[in-house]
Amino acid sequence: MKDFVDIHVLLSTPEDMEDVHDDPYEASEKLNTILHLVFDHIDDDEEVEKIHRIIEKTWEHWHLESYLLEIEVDDLVDWVDHLLSTWDDSQEPEEPEEA
Repeated sequence: MKDFVDIHVLLSTPEDMEDVHDDPYEASEKLNTILHLVFDHIDDDEEVEKIHRIIEKTWEHWHLESYLLEIEVDDLVDWVDHLLSTWDDSQEPEEPEEA
């Protein structure tokens, strides 16, 4: 179901990074590299909602990281592999049901 997710809508812009990083353009590029790595490693038949949760978690984790610009792509690949191999939806907070 990955075909139903447009990763380009979920990517960062330099404006997203202005308040956090000295070089918002480079930070945005690095975050987008991470988001693409995650997306590329997700199984093609994964549920759309789960894909969005994984991408959101990735965004939240890396957006504010001060060492974002210093991390190497090889380390990112390891992080992505770890994220996806240990992902457990039961650990994610559930949305409250509407009455």
